Amino acid sequence: MEHAIVRTTDVTKSFQLGDHTLEVLKGISLTISTGRYISIMGPSGSGKSTLFNMIGGLDKPTSGKVFIDEVDVAQLDAYELAWLRCRKIGYIFQTFNLIPVMTALENVTLPMTFAGTGSDEANERGMELLKQVGLDQRYHHKPSELSGGQQQRVAVARALANTPAIILADEPTGNLDLTTGEEIITLLKQMSIERGVTVISATHDFKMLNVSDEVIWIRDGRIDKIEQRDELNISVGTIDEK
Repeated sequence: MEHAIVRTTDVTKSFQLGDHTLEVLKGISLTISTGRYISIMGPSGSGKSTLFNMIGGLDKPTSGKVFIDEVDVAQLDAYELAWLRCRKIGYIFQTFNLIPVMTALENVTLPMTFAGTGSDEANERGMELLKQVGLDQRYHHKPSELSGGQQQRVAVARALANTPAIILADEPTGNLDLTTGEEIITLLKQMSIERGVTVISATHDFKMLNVSDEVIWIRDGRIDKIEQRDELNISVGTIDEK
């Protein structure tokens, strides 16, 4: 039986705008199994990013529950939540979010430092991760000396720093050209297979469908449908028309 790494039960999220309540999520229940490559897709304003933030422990639901590795995120205090995010989850952002004054290696080892890893071990692991993403020769370069694709590779390596169970990728190809975007998607898929990491990506990028095990379509704050890989192959030619 597959282990559920993420579970949400009837999650809602509302924001108060003056006198008006904006319902962004309207009761989302889903289960994500370990080692799967999941894409969350939907139009802008569908609630995709809000759901993504709930799964990542970056925001708490108005009602309902989010479990990460069977831990109820809402029950954690700030310290416990920070520990969970540091140890269990690796984040990749559209804007790379690398620290400009740090080298590629320093950016990768930063999460390890937060987790209390010694500097020698962190540097050794950091170089190994940079090698896996094809950037060990550029370890001393700062983000401004790297291309967008190279910066995103550093971000992938950094996301893997503490051997997380989950990688959350928010529009990871959003700022990349077509070819580079495909390289990053392939790299994430490879990491998912090799390390058994669950990759959850919020995306507009239809190239993600080629590597996804499962696609969760969000529309108007609800799950519109969930398609498995074998179902996707049938509809991939017509998918853009939806």
